[in-house]
Amino acid sequence: MPDIPVLETARLRLRPHGLADFAGCAAMWADPAVVRYIGGVPSTEPQSWSRLLGYRGHWSLLGFGYWAVEEKETGEYVGELGFADFKRGFDASLAGVPELGWAFVARRHGRGYATEAVRAASAWGDRRFGAARTVCLIDPENLASIRVAQKCGYRELRRAVYKDAPTIIFERAPAAT
Repeated sequence: MPDIPVLETARLRLRPHGLADFAGCAAMWADPAVVRYIGGVPSTEPQSWSRLLGYRGHWSLLGFGYWAVEEKETGEYVGELGFADFKRGFDASLAGVPELGWAFVARRHGRGYATEAVRAASAWGDRRFGAARTVCLIDPENLASIRVAQKCGYRELRRAVYKDAPTIIFERAPAAT
């Protein structure tokens, strides 16, 4: 298992997921407010368990993945974000391109945590992926996540359909070093 880096921001710690995160992860993904723009259907506990295992598997197989996000002040699990290769089956231009995604518990929405965490993850991604671009997929109605992506340097690449739902594919070139 590769070393999973711990990233720190002013208010957040991005760290590897552990077994103790399962309850928070499952509760977050079961919340209709959280999944509203991410498929729209709350996850079951088995689905959340598979998600958690997949996060660690990404790190093991690809050397990148998702972090659990905790508030530094309280130590509370408040969400997760990271890079993945979900094998979504888009055209060849997106094959193997790291995809950044994020989700935060509903009671922490509107505090700027997503922007803070995405900036930290993107800076790590610039070092990890070098000159490679990254992408993110966002529901066109998810205006909050679109603002986060744009503030963090993502620009609309194109519109697409994924699982019969419209999506916007954003891309980000690495920051100049």
